[in-house]
Amino acid sequence: MAIKPPILQQGDTIGIVALGSPLSPEIINNRVMTLQALGFQVVLGRYVYAADGYLAGTDQQRAADFMSMIENPNVNMILPTRGGVGVAGILPFLDYPVIARNPKIVSGYSDITVLLNVLYQFANLITFHSLLLINFTTSEPAYSFNQFFQATSTPVATRPILNPPGFPLIGRVGGNVTGPIVGGNLTSFSDTLGTPFEIDTRGKILLLEDTHEPINKVYRMINRLKLAGKFRDCIGIVMGECTGCQVAYGKTYDDLINEVLVPLGKPLLTNLASGHGIYKAAIPIGARVNLNATQSTLTVVESVVSV
Repeated sequence: MAIKPPILQQGDTIGIVALGSPLSPEIINNRVMTLQALGFQVVLGRYVYAADGYLAGTDQQRAADFMSMIENPNVNMILPTRGGVGVAGILPFLDYPVIARNPKIVSGYSDITVLLNVLYQFANLITFHSLLLINFTTSEPAYSFNQFFQATSTPVATRPILNPPGFPLIGRVGGNVTGPIVGGNLTSFSDTLGTPFEIDTRGKILLLEDTHEPINKVYRMINRLKLAGKFRDCIGIVMGECTGCQVAYGKTYDDLINEVLVPLGKPLLTNLASGHGIYKAAIPIGARVNLNATQSTLTVVESVVSV
């Protein structure tokens, strides 16, 4: 059974780290004020304002910030500023046994999903495909905040993951399976294939989403996962949005799903509001979920935080 991090409560301390690309100090400070207004304490990583081109400091600096938050007994949750690129670079410098002994809520999406899944695979820790620091703004839909706090602050045993009204989940291939859910950003997982940190889908339900890629490139990445056996090994598939992905050669995202994923015959649920979309469902990576593609439902079937 995966390790469940302690529940997030008002007054707890959130550690802010930059693990991929940089974010401006003005945006970081603004979002920190939002967290404080919500009743949280905030601790900033030493290198949170660092910027070196497309990276927020060296791999070692970003990894050191993450580990400092893990080892700080006063920190209850670790919240990356944003994704971008470069998160995979910190993975060799993390101490996974120490992380397993000091479980904390870790949330994010985009390139952060590489870290989320590696923490599950190497430290057996449930993590959260949900909000980043950049999302803590008044323009973020209430749905996303409700999802985030339902997942991190409510120790319920069963939680249906529901899309916003008017945004239906769509079953494309029927079937009913239960198992741990893994996944997140397609581009990030494609980049780690062939490394010690590639995603493990054996006996898992696989979630994928992406943003602003032409459909021919999305096809190429999906096919790489297919050739690597990731769809063969999984027991079900959940496809999120491909936000802003461009039609290519007359093919759409729906065409790609119907032509490449439907023939695999695995239970397939599509149109999940997650990741880069406007609305962000909170998916507990490593937790057991029930995927009923026949009924178009996705349900977390265990508590994902401890009291």
